[in-house]
Amino acid sequence: MLSEFDLIKQYFQRSRAGHASTVLGIGDDCALLQPTPGRQMAISSDMLVEGRHFFAGADARMLGHKALAVNLSDLAAMGATPTAFTLALALPEANRDWLAGFSAGLFALADAFNCDLIGGDTTRGPLTICITVFGELAPGQALRRDAARAGDDVWISGTLGDARLALAAYWNEQALSEQELNEAAARMHMPAPRVALGRALAENRLAHAALDISDGLIGDLGHILAASGVGATLDVDALPAGPVLATQGRELRRRFTAAGGDDYELCFTAPPHQRDAILAAAGACATPVKRVGSIDARPGLRWIDDQGAPLELGLRGWDHFST
Repeated sequence: MLSEFDLIKQYFQRSRAGHASTVLGIGDDCALLQPTPGRQMAISSDMLVEGRHFFAGADARMLGHKALAVNLSDLAAMGATPTAFTLALALPEANRDWLAGFSAGLFALADAFNCDLIGGDTTRGPLTICITVFGELAPGQALRRDAARAGDDVWISGTLGDARLALAAYWNEQALSEQELNEAAARMHMPAPRVALGRALAENRLAHAALDISDGLIGDLGHILAASGVGATLDVDALPAGPVLATQGRELRRRFTAAGGDDYELCFTAPPHQRDAILAAAGACATPVKRVGSIDARPGLRWIDDQGAPLELGLRGWDHFST
């Protein structure tokens, strides 16, 4: 049987430190980080709980990827460069096959972003994964939620809704072919954090405000509007539907792009004169972006269709304590 320290040493402790900021990683009471002079630290933490954020028996490798990806997505929303992360892991048992798959998925994504695992904790309990991620950025460059301005464009990266469509299929709410389900589920299980785009928007001062879409656009954009004291008008038919969702009916497309959740795309606001620069930056990052509306001085979120007619969608975002 694996002990706690054997588990850490075998599956999570690595002999190298990939990022220059890591002075001391796993193996002592604390890790040591040396921030780059003149840079600020960005820190975020997310928890995934079995039965709440993922199904029991979920693929361990994909779960390792997603656990880190959702945290890297928060850094992307601020325009920060990832440097390190910690992992707190509660396990019902120390299953070697599960640990091998989980750590492989985790480190594959960590290596792609040169992000070191520097510490954490393990214990026995219901399967729960908590990651805290650290990043850096220049002072004054952070893409904050309270910086949207009236007249800004509202942009979305990538596509929305396929993750929610996959969930509907798992719950037998929506019929999909096996191929359609596999394609949609890839967005649910293996989200792509938009770190390069977030950095480009921040470092080139192209955007005012940003966040990542985790609980549905309608709810998450509401955080920007509330923090900035503004409103917005969005064209629901302009929202970029995922390739599988795009083949479904209009009502479902509208519902799942506007309030689907689990997308981990960026929603950001930017002045109209930056449109060409934003498209160029997105192209350089190989990340599609689309303009879907505008920020208004009048508070509240308003929806229109592709003909400009007002709509009442009656939708809301995901809430962990009311859903």
